[in-house]
Amino acid sequence: MTDDARTTDKPLIPAATILMLRDGPSGLEVFMVVRHHQIDFASGALVFPGGKLAIGDTAPEVRGLCDGANDLDDTLLALRVAAVREAFEESGVLLARDESGGLIDGERLSALEGDRPKLDKGELAIGDFLTREKLRIACDLLQPYSHWITPKMMPKRFDTHFYLAVAPADHVAMHDGSEGVDSVWINPADALEEAKAGKRTIIFPTRMNLEMLAQSKTVADAMEAARTRPIVTVEPQVEDRDGEMMLTIPAEAGYSLTAISMKDMN
Repeated sequence: MTDDARTTDKPLIPAATILMLRDGPSGLEVFMVVRHHQIDFASGALVFPGGKLAIGDTAPEVRGLCDGANDLDDTLLALRVAAVREAFEESGVLLARDESGGLIDGERLSALEGDRPKLDKGELAIGDFLTREKLRIACDLLQPYSHWITPKMMPKRFDTHFYLAVAPADHVAMHDGSEGVDSVWINPADALEEAKAGKRTIIFPTRMNLEMLAQSKTVADAMEAARTRPIVTVEPQVEDRDGEMMLTIPAEAGYSLTAISMKDMN
């Protein structure tokens, strides 16, 4: 069996990532966390909150605990549930409605702080959490943004769906202290400049999505751009171009580049 054949046998791990947005002093801002150095993927990098699906995300009873689930198949629903759950675990922001039909307020949210690590460790399933608190996940507030699949040559491969969401004004976003060791609300262009200056580590998919996000000046602009732009799956490929190994992505995905030298990836 060739090396290339072996790479295709690696299973894709379903994952969801959320770009939490607000209009701040510098214009459009996105919430990002610095990954713990002992995490096996993107350690030490500035990333958006997110992670792989948990078993509870796909539980049948969760569908009845979600708003905006009617037009979603089981897979797409589970991805949105995972995105909201991961955002709560890693940022403390919870896109869920209470019995009044409105988003849970910051005061009540603070009382749920102790559930973040329980959800993260799998000690508490998202369905049990929602049922206990009489909450409904606001899947309808998530705007699909992009879809990336890890290249075949990587040791671990993720099938990641990215979503945009507006952060509730009274929810205080803060890293969890375990997977995320620092956090920041930052203008996308500023994040890219800090990475260029060597102050931040930003992996390629994050960089590409930040560059696209930087084209919008406000939250409303970003949400509208995402609604009107078709989502093209991006699975980077490695090509030998005149002796130089290049990582390529499809032009129709709408990013600022279609190829980058592997030498420039780090």
